[in-house]
Formats: sequence, C-alpha cells, structure tokens
Amino acid sequence: MLAIKLKRVGKKHQPSYRIMVAERRSKATGVGVEDLGHYNPFSKSFAVQKERVQYWLSKGAQPTQTLHNLFLKHGVTTGQKIAVKMKKARAKEKPSA
Repeated sequence: MLAIKLKRVGKKHQPSYRIMVAERRSKATGVGVEDLGHYNPFSKSFAVQKERVQYWLSKGAQPTQTLHNLFLKHGVTTGQKIAVKMKKARAKEKPSA
C-alpha cells in the first residue's frame, strides 16, 4: 500500500522535509516512488504539486496524519483535521525483590 509521507532532509537542528510517495512500510529515508514537493517548518514554506497529490490520492495512497493536516491547511484537500497523538516513552519496570 502506498503512502504520502515526509522525508527529512537538511542539516542537524535545521530540518526540512520532502513530500514523497512511498510504500507504507518503507523507511522514511528510503527511495520513494515520486517526489511531490517540500515543507520547511522554520520558514513555513510549503510547495506541492496539487495535481499529482490528487492523482495519488485517487489511486489509493493515504497521507500520514501530519501531511493530511498540512494539506487541509494549504487547501490541497478538504475534510476534517486529524488529531496527531505522539507515543509516550515506556517507563522501565523495577524488578521485584
């Protein structure tokens, strides 16, 4: 199954992201099927090929939660926002004596 997801590029402490189509289970640093645009969270620049995003969505590709919300914010798609929930780190269990 295909997914539209963010691929991190850039220097340390200066992330920028490429928006790409890739297999759902592939690593974020892996090779994608197609590059659709870019997003820079510091400068808030967001550029995407809307026609290609619509094409991949019509073919069944699912955007990640973060990208879904970005697409809504910039008018690429319509719908409701999705709450993005981060996983908490597990606390180490103490061995019982």
